[in-house]
Amino acid sequence: MVKEAYKFSIPPLVLGLAALIPGWKWAGGILIFLGLFVLYFFRDPDRAIPSDPGVVVSPADGHVMEIIDEPLDGKMGHRISVFLAIWDVHIQRAPVAGRIANVMYRPGKFYAAFRSSASRENEQNVISIQSSQGAMVFKQIAGAIARRVLCWKREGEIVSLGERVGMIRFGSRVDVWLPMEAQVTVRLREKVKGGESVLAKWNSTP
Repeated sequence: MVKEAYKFSIPPLVLGLAALIPGWKWAGGILIFLGLFVLYFFRDPDRAIPSDPGVVVSPADGHVMEIIDEPLDGKMGHRISVFLAIWDVHIQRAPVAGRIANVMYRPGKFYAAFRSSASRENEQNVISIQSSQGAMVFKQIAGAIARRVLCWKREGEIVSLGERVGMIRFGSRVDVWLPMEAQVTVRLREKVKGGESVLAKWNSTP
């Protein structure tokens, strides 16, 4: 459970219980349900991290909504987009092991996360990681409901494969960009788990 869960869940739970005292059953029930849902939303389950150093794991839970080839900073590569529904786990994990080369916050719009343009135009954190196999980038992207993208890591920090690195509050998407040398193994519309499901493999491991 993420510690923030208690800050957001305790007020509606307390108010819900207080509403039941004078017999306001509907109001109390709705508030208690809301508090319990917040606890569920902030869950943080352990994951079975792959032992193969040559894999790229999904940074988030959800469904693969796009797999396309496109350039990033003038270099062609693969973009894999994962859509997070509001009931998915919203903790993000490092897709590769390596050093955080850069964390860049970009303000933007709050378009629906399933729109392809959200990858470019929505508010997001752009996180670059330099691994032993190569450089890659992943983005925490806000959506129509998600209004806060949180990265818990800073430039220069070392992360292990599948390590927790941040959170998006209340639904959105995560993009992973890999150079063309990487081999995408995941399929469109496939259900993935953060830190556990393999999205791609590097063609060679030093």
